[in-house]
Amino acid sequence: MNHLIIIGHPDKNSFCYNGIFKKVKDEMSKNNQTHKIIDLYSDDFTRPRENLIDNYKKLITWSDSIYIISPVWWFRLTPRTEIFFDEVFTPGFAYKFKSITKTYSYPISFLKDKKLRTYITHGAPALPVLTLYVNSVKLRLVMGVYSFVFGWKFSLFTKTKQFWSVPFVSDKKREKYLKLVEKDIRRDIKSIKI
Repeated sequence: MNHLIIIGHPDKNSFCYNGIFKKVKDEMSKNNQTHKIIDLYSDDFTRPRENLIDNYKKLITWSDSIYIISPVWWFRLTPRTEIFFDEVFTPGFAYKFKSITKTYSYPISFLKDKKLRTYITHGAPALPVLTLYVNSVKLRLVMGVYSFVFGWKFSLFTKTKQFWSVPFVSDKKREKYLKLVEKDIRRDIKSIKI
């Protein structure tokens, strides 16, 4: 199985990069899994970037499973992660619309055979985001991006994990977060071998 890991954080010392991304990458290596990496903040996003986007599309096509890791900034993922969604998950490559009537259509996903897991980190605590803001970050990501591209699957919700108050929690709490990531990756790898 081919795994694609996409990291969307510019700071290599961040928990996203030096914690979650490193854990996913290390687990893939330890278990001899074929994997490639897209480091969105190491790539040159200067326009024109058609060659870069074409390369990303080739990597998406090559992959069987995709891991996306990003912090939440202003209730969205990082700018380059959002650009990745906008310019890679395009109609014709990732999905198309099928008409129902003259004015209504629905998306047909082209990447529904891909397994997807997402880790997003928040500076905010869970309570206000889940209640006051009705979990809008995860809802928009799953319903507004992933369902178009990867189809309507309940696993899009369950495999999009959020880690809360990351800059403010203890190292012990961050270690618990990383243990969850480790368990997820091992479960994913084990499911391949069965």
